Amino acid sequence: MPNGHSIAAHAGDLGHGHDPGHGHDAHAHAHHPALQHHFETLGQQHEASTLGMWIFLVTEVMFFGGLFAAYSLYRIWYPVAWAEGSLELDIMLGGINTIVLIGSSVTMAMAVRSAQTGYRKATINWLLVTMALGLTFLVIKFFEYKHKWDLNHIPGANFQFEGPHAPHVEIFLSLYFAMTGLHALHMLIGFGILSTIAWMAYKNRFSPEWYTPVEMAGLYWHFVDIVWIFLFPLLYLVDRAHHFA
Repeated sequence: MPNGHSIAAHAGDLGHGHDPGHGHDAHAHAHHPALQHHFETLGQQHEASTLGMWIFLVTEVMFFGGLFAAYSLYRIWYPVAWAEGSLELDIMLGGINTIVLIGSSVTMAMAVRSAQTGYRKATINWLLVTMALGLTFLVIKFFEYKHKWDLNHIPGANFQFEGPHAPHVEIFLSLYFAMTGLHALHMLIGFGILSTIAWMAYKNRFSPEWYTPVEMAGLYWHFVDIVWIFLFPLLYLVDRAHHFA
């Protein structure tokens, strides 16, 4: 049977906050504000985010892979039509866009590095430059599409192309619009993502301890750039060496 002294001592302990749950709450409030409740540390959260992004990019590779497979089969079946269709593309505009996207990968890498080292203003500036380059790419692509529209090279009922290989050239241009259009859609999505990341950087949400969103956005942007690195030679450089020989 506890005596009055022990009961008083126990009551005193409760009054002085010796409840173990209170200490746990204080520890939880000391966590970084970006740390989600289901992760123990920012490092664990970063690893999970990186793994999730790579899994997503693998699904994107499979998505584009179907179009690349279709392109390869048709090119084997109709090599002459593929060469004729490729010559209808503007290699200069395609080359400029390639340089623009390579430059945007560099600026995106600089944005990630600035976030890692805690340079807020530099992070914002590099993100804005990356977005400007992405917008430049889309504007150039718009003029390419418009040129095809003016020539009636849009696959469909109004498609016009002279020569015996016209039906197969239409298939080439169908794949051209499908592949570059899907890529442009990814560019638009990336532009939206970078806009959000730049706003978060402006609000000083990132630090050397937590910059995961910037890095994940960078992985996505680099993937989109790499897809174009494959699209450019496959679409614009088909049999060009033989044509100019």
